Amino acid sequence: MNATLIKRLFRVIQSGTSADVDVLCRRIVDEEKKQGHGRVAKELEQILTAKQPPKSGPHTGTLQRLPTSRRESAPLMQEIPVDKLRHHMVLPDSVERRFHRIEKEFAARTRLAKHGLKPRHRILLYGPPGCGKSLGAERLAWNTGLPLRKVRFDTLMSSYFGETMTNLRRVFDAAQNSPCALFLDECDSLARSRTERNDVGEITRITNALLEMLEDYKGDGLVIAATNLDSALDSALFRRFDEVLKVPLPGTEEICRLLKTTLSPMETDAGIVWREIARAMDGMSGSEVVHIAQNAAKHSVLEGRRSVGEADIRRALTEILERQQAQE
Repeated sequence: MNATLIKRLFRVIQSGTSADVDVLCRRIVDEEKKQGHGRVAKELEQILTAKQPPKSGPHTGTLQRLPTSRRESAPLMQEIPVDKLRHHMVLPDSVERRFHRIEKEFAARTRLAKHGLKPRHRILLYGPPGCGKSLGAERLAWNTGLPLRKVRFDTLMSSYFGETMTNLRRVFDAAQNSPCALFLDECDSLARSRTERNDVGEITRITNALLEMLEDYKGDGLVIAATNLDSALDSALFRRFDEVLKVPLPGTEEICRLLKTTLSPMETDAGIVWREIARAMDGMSGSEVVHIAQNAAKHSVLEGRRSVGEADIRRALTEILERQQAQE
């Protein structure tokens, strides 16, 4: 038996990506046939045929068969389990209302259809690193009840001519046939502007293919794309989305809420001046604020105290600022 196939089979079993086990088993059967091991191949094929696939629907959360790359049989998407989805966001009211509108329209899609209306189902999230774009995708999946399937660009992108577009088509076909929240994180790797000076023909073809697939997508789910860079994206991409939503860095009010929410499992000193601390964190991302609060809580626990004080938070803030300065 081909050693490469055996290694690959063991990897997918170890990683828990059961959707790929059948694919690799069938390749092993084919390999046995090529080597003239007809009896072994027949017995293996009977085992595969006897296996009963689990019943599943578009919103049951049961694993669907995920598409794989043709050359390596590697999964093109990763499904995030429902119990791993983060869904609590702290946003300005105006941004929160827009997220809620997407979720509300999805829930009312049947009623909208009776009037010839379609819910927003192609969403572009953009903003600086750490602002919460990935969290936004998880929140939309959680609140719509859709399985979140994240595109794996490490296997989607190929150096072979035309193979990236083939992989992309498989991803969209799978999303069309099995409703999900399809998440294209850092989509600028696929949708760079076609006017860039260093552009090559293959990049333009990939961008054109993505634009076409977004335009043609009629699945009963969501397509969510995220990017840090809005200026480098092809302008035509923005027109393919029903909702283009900027996820901003937290302001003073949002930083206060983030700190209090993160520290809520513990007691906090009554004398903490939250707004002053929040102003000292102006310009930081939501993930940095959460990290500071977590470090403050850990310091308090290690010191044997039951509550977190302002000194703990400021100490954690100083550590983050010093690390940022060291990186500059």
